[in-house]
Amino acid sequence: MTALLYLLGVVIFAVAILASIGLHELGHMIPAKKFGGKVTQYFIGFGPTVWSKQIGETEYGIKAVPLGGYVKIVGMLPPAATEVADTVEVDADGNQVVKVRKSNTGMFTQLISDARAAEWEHVKPEDTDRLFYKLPWWKKVVVMAGGPSVNIAIAFLIFAGVFATYGNAGDATVETTIQEVQGCILPPEENGRVCTREEVAEKPTPAYSAGIKAGDRIVSFNGTAVTDWDQVQKLVRANGNRRASIVVERGGRERTIETATVVDLRDIGNDEKKEVGFLGVSPRQHPTTGGVGYTIEQMGQMTVDVAKSLTTLPAKVWGVAQAIVGVKERDPMGPVSLVGGGRLAGEVASHDEISVSDKFVSLLMLVAGFNFFIGMFNFVPLLPLDGGHIASALWEALRRGLARLRRRPDPGYVDAAKLLPVAYVVAGALLVMGVVLIVGDLVVPVHLES
Repeated sequence: MTALLYLLGVVIFAVAILASIGLHELGHMIPAKKFGGKVTQYFIGFGPTVWSKQIGETEYGIKAVPLGGYVKIVGMLPPAATEVADTVEVDADGNQVVKVRKSNTGMFTQLISDARAAEWEHVKPEDTDRLFYKLPWWKKVVVMAGGPSVNIAIAFLIFAGVFATYGNAGDATVETTIQEVQGCILPPEENGRVCTREEVAEKPTPAYSAGIKAGDRIVSFNGTAVTDWDQVQKLVRANGNRRASIVVERGGRERTIETATVVDLRDIGNDEKKEVGFLGVSPRQHPTTGGVGYTIEQMGQMTVDVAKSLTTLPAKVWGVAQAIVGVKERDPMGPVSLVGGGRLAGEVASHDEISVSDKFVSLLMLVAGFNFFIGMFNFVPLLPLDGGHIASALWEALRRGLARLRRRPDPGYVDAAKLLPVAYVVAGALLVMGVVLIVGDLVVPVHLES
C-alpha cells in the first residue's frame, strides 16, 4: 500500500508539472498567434518525438524527455546588416525558401551566422510580414513574458486557495499553549522522533519530569507574565540550569509547577547551535489564513527569497556535486530537480503520520513552489531564458525612443543573435547544473524527514 501511495504521489506531481509546462508554452503561443506571428511547433519535452499532429500551420506533439517544452516562432533572429535575406530558392519539394547569404569570419561570427541561417530556412516569402523580430517591442515582451507569467499565475491561484482555506503553515500563529511534551532529551539532529522508554527513564526532559501536559497554557515563567511563544523561548533559554517556577492554565484553573531547566545544545536559527536553557515543550501552531492581499504579500517575500537563492544557485549546486562524491553531506534545504520534487511528492503521499488533507495541501504547495520558481527563473534577463528576450525587446524600445528624442535615424531592431555565444554558455551551465541536481536526487536525495 505504501509503495502504491508513493507511486501515486509521483504521478500526481509529474502530471501537474507537465500540465504547467504545457500551459507555460501556451502562454507564449497564444499571444504570438494573436499578434500575427507564425508558430510552427508546440512541443512538451525534448529529444525524439513520441507523438505529433499537424493542425493548421502548427505541429503539436510530445517529446521523449519530459523536462521542459518549447514553441517555435518563426523569425526570432533578424538578418545581419552584412547578410542578404531576400534571396529566394526552391527546395527539393518545390517550395520557395528565403535564403540568407553569409559573409563572415571568426568562430563566434560563424556560430551566429549558422544559427541565423538555420532560423531563416523556415521562413517562406509569404512569412516576411509575420516574423517575430518585426513585432513592436511591447508585443515581443507580452509573448515572451506570457510563459513565465502563466507559471506565476498558477502558483498564485494555488497559494491563494490554500491560504484562504487551510492557511499558510510557513507563517503559522504560535500560541503559548503546549502542543507536545518531549519525553527525553535528544540531540538537535534527532528532534522530532519518538523517545524510547529507556531514553525517557534515563534522560527525561524537565517538562516531562515536572508533569507539564499537552494543552497546558503557559501564563508566566519565574514571575514574568508571557504573551507569546517567543517570550517563553527567550526566558527558558536565558534560565540555563536554574530553578523555574512556571504557572500554567489547565482546565480553566491556574497551577504552579516547580522544576529546573537544563543546559542543552539547541538550534537557535540561521544554522547556529548553542548551549541554552531547555525545557522540552513545543507550542500549538495554527496556519495563518488570508485572502488575495495576504497572498500577494507572501509572494512578494517569496520573490525576494527566490532572487537571493538564484545568486547562490551555482554554489549550492556545487555543494550537491560534492555530496554526490561523498565530500560533504547534502543540504536538506538546497535545490532539487523535478526528479527530487517527484521523490518528495511520493514521500508525502506515502507518509503514515500525515493526514489525507495535509498530504493534499503539501502536494499542492509543492506544485505551486515549483511553478513559482520556474516562473521567476525564466525572468532572469539572460538568453536563452525568456527574460533575455524580454531584455532585448526593452533595449530596442529604449534605444529607438532615445533616437526619436535626439532626432536621429532609427537604429532598427535589436540583433539578439549577437548574444548567442552568451546564450550557449548559459545553456551549457544550466544543462550541467540540471544534470548534477538530477544525479544528486538519485544518489543522495533530499528526504521529507530531513
